[in-house]
Amino acid sequence: MGLKASRPGLAGHDDPASAALCTRAAAGDQGAWDDIVERYAPMVWSICTRFRLSDRDLKDVAQNVWLLLVEQLGKLTEPAVLAGWLAATTRRECLRVATASRRPEPLEPPDAAVSGEEVIMAERNAALRAALAELPASCQPLVDMLVSDPPYSYAAISTALGIPVESIGPRRARCLERIRESSALRGLADIGGNRPGGDPGA
Repeated sequence: MGLKASRPGLAGHDDPASAALCTRAAAGDQGAWDDIVERYAPMVWSICTRFRLSDRDLKDVAQNVWLLLVEQLGKLTEPAVLAGWLAATTRRECLRVATASRRPEPLEPPDAAVSGEEVIMAERNAALRAALAELPASCQPLVDMLVSDPPYSYAAISTALGIPVESIGPRRARCLERIRESSALRGLADIGGNRPGGDPGA
């Protein structure tokens, strides 16, 4: 079974980064495999949760999805649509387990449109994580505090990082500009992502 989107548009977009990761993982690169799992595990889990599976079944489905991917890595005909293949495979595995257990229907029909949104979100989150990792050491703690949930106040940031409150805004602007210019975010707009830049407030 080759890797193809189950229908046009399901994968959201052809991602060269996914193709490169698949090629490296198929060649035995553990780091590439870890990157694939980190990038797409939230999407796999999100699809699974709509099927009202038990915790045990959720873990079994996720494990099966990754095992199936291991089997297919060396046979993928279109590795750039990896996200679409994972979404379709996850839904199929969830339906198989739900049917075997005679569980209720999922909360929402697992249609291609919903999965497409999840694919885009997975790609967006992966790009943002990569962009944050590229930030210089002077930016990372500040951005971490600004994007925490809930975000820290400027007063708390000033105390923690030892910088004047009035300097936080300009420094924040410089750090966000670095994120916008990051190579990891190139092409993010093409998949519907919004570049970061909202103000959390003082």
